[in-house]
Order: sequence, then C-alpha cells, then structure tokens
Amino acid sequence: MSRGRILLIDDDRDLLKAATDWLTVSGFSVDAFHSPEEAFTTLSRQAPDVVVTDVRMPCIDGMTLLNSVVRQKGDIPVVLITAHGDVSLAVQAMKQGAEDFLEKPYDADRLLSVLDKAVEKRRMKQEISRLRSLVGGEGEANAIIGDSPAIRDLRSRVETLADVDIDVLVIGETGTGKELVAQALHRLSRRTGAPFVAINCGALPESIFESEIFGHVKGAFTGALADREGKFEHAAGGTVFLDEIESMPLGLQAKILRVLQERTIERLGENRLRPVDVRIVAAAKSDLAADIAAGRFREDLFYRLATVDIRIPPLRQRRDDIGLLFGHFAALAAQRYGRPVRTVPASRIAVLEQQEWRGNVRELKAQAERFALGLDEPTPAAADAPLSSDTLALPDRLAAYEAHAIAEALDRNGGNTARAAASLGIPLRTLNEKMSRRGLTGFRKKHGNA
Repeated sequence: MSRGRILLIDDDRDLLKAATDWLTVSGFSVDAFHSPEEAFTTLSRQAPDVVVTDVRMPCIDGMTLLNSVVRQKGDIPVVLITAHGDVSLAVQAMKQGAEDFLEKPYDADRLLSVLDKAVEKRRMKQEISRLRSLVGGEGEANAIIGDSPAIRDLRSRVETLADVDIDVLVIGETGTGKELVAQALHRLSRRTGAPFVAINCGALPESIFESEIFGHVKGAFTGALADREGKFEHAAGGTVFLDEIESMPLGLQAKILRVLQERTIERLGENRLRPVDVRIVAAAKSDLAADIAAGRFREDLFYRLATVDIRIPPLRQRRDDIGLLFGHFAALAAQRYGRPVRTVPASRIAVLEQQEWRGNVRELKAQAERFALGLDEPTPAAADAPLSSDTLALPDRLAAYEAHAIAEALDRNGGNTARAAASLGIPLRTLNEKMSRRGLTGFRKKHGNA
C-alpha cells in the first residue's frame, strides 16, 4: 500500500533520482519530472496527494507552479524546495498557499514528516468532502454516515421512501439517530421547502399538550390572551416528527389517531375543524409490541403509523463504521472549536471497536468531541483497561488483546497488511482471517490497502 502519491519536480536530474529513490523506498509512489511543463501536463490529468517542486527552474519556476496548483487544484498541498531560500521567499510562498518550504540540503526525515502531514491533511479533506456527499448533501452534520451494509441499506430505504408521501415509523435504540433519519426523509421529499417540526412526546406535559399541538383560541383557558396556532398548523405543507411516541399518554394517542385519520385538527376552545397538510414521521425505541401487549400503546395507532417502517441498526451491529464516525465527529468538533484536526490512531480505533456503545452514536460522538479537544488522553493504565478488565471472560480478553496487537501492527506499517503480518510473525492469510474475525477490515478502507 502506498504511503501517498507524490508528484516530484526538480531540474537537477541527479537530485531528482536520489529523492525519487529515497521516497520510493520509504513507501511513497513517486511521479518524477525534471521538466515543469511535463509535470504540469500530468497534473492536469491526475491528482497526486502532494506536489513537491524546486523553486528555481527554467521556463516555469516553483512559485508559478504553486500559484497554478492553488488556483486550479486547491486541495492539493504544495511543498517548495530550494537551494536559494531566504525568509522573505518562504513567507511569500506560505502566504500564497504553500504547505511547507524546505531549504537544500534538506533533512530526509524532515521531508518525510512534512509529506506524511500533507498527505494526511489532504485525505482528511477528501473524507470530509465524501461525507458531505452522503444522504442529504446539506452538510456533513446532517449526513447519515457509514459504509457498512446495514447503513447502505438504511440510506437506500430513506431515499426510496422520502418522496412517497406516506407516514413512517422509525424504530431504533436511544442515540442511533432517529431524528437524523426523519430530517433526511423531509429533506429529500417534495415537502423540503416547508417546516420540519419536531415534538418530543415524552418531554411535553400532558396539561399543555393539546394547546401546543393543536393550538387554542382566545379565552380557551386562563391566560389564553390571543389565538395561537399549534405545531401541526405551523408545519403546514411540511413534516411533523413525533419523537418517543411510546411515551405519549393513551388519551392523547386517541387524539393523534384522529388527526392521522381525518387530517384535521380542532384548536382548544373552538368547534371548527381545520384541515392540516402534514406528513407524520414517528419514532420509537422499540417495535412497540410490548407496549401494545401491556396496554400502554393503542394497537390501531400503531398500525396507522407503521404502514412502512425504517429500522436503524445499533452501533454494535455496524462496528466497521465506528472509526469513520469517530473521525467524522472529531473533525467536526475541531472545526467548531477552532482546534487542529487530530489523526485518530489505528490502535485507538481498535479499542473503540471493542466497546459496547449502549448510548450508540450519541455516546460515540461525545467521546469524539472530547478527543478533538484533547480532554480524554488516557493514562497508560487506562489505555490498557479494555484489554485487562476483570469484567471480561478470558476468551474475550484474549480477543481484545489480539485485536489491539493487530491494530498496532497495522498502524506502525501504514495499513500494509503484508508488512504487518511479517512484523507479527504470521502468514498474510492468517492475518486477513483474524482481521475479518475481529472486525478490523475497516483498516483497509482507512489506509486504502487491498
């Protein structure tokens, strides 16, 4: 697996060959050019991870090349190298968008460090851009993130149902993203230009429920000083999201059922029926069978809501997405709080993949935000806790240790499974089998390794 693709330009053929050999041995893929014109032609056809160019060259110099790359391919970092460096030139280069500026003779390890940082920075930008293109396209904060089969199926179902104007029941454990799915259904539907109104059925007191949901007229009760439209009227043409619908009292369930059947509401204190044009998306933490059997939820309301349903898998059933989600939330938090984006070590992801995640994506997001702020740096003892916890049976401890050791080997070898297998003293086939069994196949995606 390549450490990164470098486009290298230097009119000194000897230096160009030496640098190419060194970078290739160090794990990079190198396209080397002594002619800036040829390099520029290649750059217009394909995109390397980093451009490394000498400054003083005939016809097209490094600064000119820098400006062209920044203007035409702004996401590709450019590292300038020169034997005639001075402070003013370095400052000018950085102001014009250079990733770094090195003076010949440069330290080879310093160049590798600069390139690793530049490659990681570009790949992080590409990953954030890819995440933005997922369901919704309205920004990464609203995307349904994940590459696991379960999440691909979820996105497909959302896309299929979004523009079918039918009520939907979303079922998923706490923290799995039920409101995110409801927002995606609204955003991808023909109702997208109208309001999306979320109602937490468990947080709204029964005493004011009707007034809040259906509205009231002046004088309907003490303190009703003017007419007020309820949330259903406010959502006209849009979507009403009824979260935690299983917590709604039975008496109110009957009123909601009537709205679903008749598509009309009656303001509190008024005898007039008002038509409402809304789509209902309801959410529950379970399939409601136990609540129906216990008499806590109306069976007729359930069947009215559950013409179609969408079930969100818990995080423990989509462990391949954990690293992607963690990096995504950490990057968002870093941007929000003005912190540098931190690379998530592979060994850290391996530990994350072993956790239970009872709070699902919500719990993972909280951990990722602490990581972005540097607030959760583990002590050596804490870092080893998941592997040695007395709460785990011996087979589970051994499995966790094996996963941890494999993840560290992959991390040390840049995700290259062949080198990782050699360092662990096991055949490549055995390593691949263990990676599959321990849920570590995501490392291939993370590092681009086949």
